[in-house]
Amino acid sequence: MSKDSGPSERAREMQDKAQELEQAAQHATDPAERQRLKDKALRIREKSEQQYGRGSGTVDPM
Repeated sequence: MSKDSGPSERAREMQDKAQELEQAAQHATDPAERQRLKDKALRIREKSEQQYGRGSGTVDPM
């Protein structure tokens, strides 16, 4: 990844990371770990929305 990637690229990366964490949470067997992963995903999504605006980083609005 280059330093030239724009805000939309960074927003997409943050959304991808949040999605990965949510998927990991779905597969976690420990309730505390599941909640930790969900909380981290939520924080990433909130930060992305604050920095780049709602819906940023999404490819398909459907």
